[in-house]
Amino acid sequence: MTQFQIIQGGMGVAVSGWKLARNVSQLGQLGVVSGTAIDVVVARRLQIGDPGGHLQRAFDHFPFPDVAARVWERYFVLGGKPDGLPFRPVPLHSMHSPASLVELTVLANFAEVWLAKEGHSGMVGINFLEKIQLPTLPSLYGAMLAGVDYILMGAGIPRSIPGILDDLALGKAVNMKVEVEGAQPGDEFSTTFDPAQFGDVTPRKLARPKFLAIISSATLALTLARKSNGRVDGFVVEGASAGGHNAPPRGPLHLSERGEPVYGERDLPDLEKIKAIGLPFWLAGSYGQPGKLAEALRLGAAGVQVGTAFAFCEESGVTPEIERRILQKGIAETLTVFTDPLASPTGFPFKILQVEGSISESDETRERVCDLGYLRHLYRKENGTVGYRCPGESLQEYARKGGDIAETEGRKCVCNGLMATIGLPQTRRDFVEKPLITAGDDVRLIVDFLQPGKTSYTASDVIERLLV
Repeated sequence: MTQFQIIQGGMGVAVSGWKLARNVSQLGQLGVVSGTAIDVVVARRLQIGDPGGHLQRAFDHFPFPDVAARVWERYFVLGGKPDGLPFRPVPLHSMHSPASLVELTVLANFAEVWLAKEGHSGMVGINFLEKIQLPTLPSLYGAMLAGVDYILMGAGIPRSIPGILDDLALGKAVNMKVEVEGAQPGDEFSTTFDPAQFGDVTPRKLARPKFLAIISSATLALTLARKSNGRVDGFVVEGASAGGHNAPPRGPLHLSERGEPVYGERDLPDLEKIKAIGLPFWLAGSYGQPGKLAEALRLGAAGVQVGTAFAFCEESGVTPEIERRILQKGIAETLTVFTDPLASPTGFPFKILQVEGSISESDETRERVCDLGYLRHLYRKENGTVGYRCPGESLQEYARKGGDIAETEGRKCVCNGLMATIGLPQTRRDFVEKPLITAGDDVRLIVDFLQPGKTSYTASDVIERLLV
């Protein structure tokens, strides 16, 4: 029997950072940090001087001091880098990532979870996207070294993750098959991670976190429950009104007059079938309102997952300036969300809040560049090796790699946009990356969390209102 009814969603790139997750966990609910691109986030936090000394505190508790020292030496800038200078780049993940990147990835996930768990006994989870496969194994290991309680994963079919958690808990080497476009019969492409090679010569046994799969249909829930290679501990059932990436509509794609994907009855999850599986589940997508928790409980759920309401509270990773603008637009009743069928290089619909000065606006002056690479597609080269291409990179590069130019239409650089949203934008030769802000359809209701006379609200305000 779980003790929490509210899961704070794992949002964007460090929007649900350790400060938010820590506060939610201390309030008796499940705080969740985002593991997406956390290696770059930590590298950039070091380059702005580690404000508050939080990373240094986490690094001091990392069980491999030599690794922590190397990462610190590589990225830390005393007093922070001068404004106007670009961040030092982090290598892109690949099938055989350099040891320095693996070290950064393990340490970054450890630090984010460790800080979220510091000083209290509440439970903390970490969220990953199944489609971002290359960093997954070292990320899981780093989170488990910090004692993460829950792993949440969606945007795909994560059947192999439960067994990987089992093996990592025993200190065993693990491997994970990765999706490669154009793979032929007999091809086997996988990534590997071995705790012993990382430095744990006598691999320690770690607590096996519980695994919650984020799904949108009873069919997927049943598949994961029956065919995963280990124990699935529950589900987050996410509807199409949730922020970030959405599952595509079933059947042929139809667009509304606004150009958004049209969802219908076939896209509604069959909760009776999910309930019959016998595992706890939480409902997500427009459940951040009073009365919705009680409704979910009546439907047989263990509770709700809420993202958007937490995304714009004081403790979230969104910059205070952006939060103020969003709340002002909310008060003025001018908040608009567009479910963009093309923006994300993943091909999944992606919800974008329409905000002036962000990349919700068309910007033909931005040079197309893919220098973070989390949403790249892996493809099979003619010689049988793996190549990497992104519909958001330059057209010439994408075409050179055999990509269909039609796939580049309307794509945005989600990776760089999300980094800018948390105040860590890359500075280019002639421009600074603009933010990309995502939110669920119920974003207009966030102003209801404001107390009389207040211009901002806290995670505590959200939880108090949801528990009404």
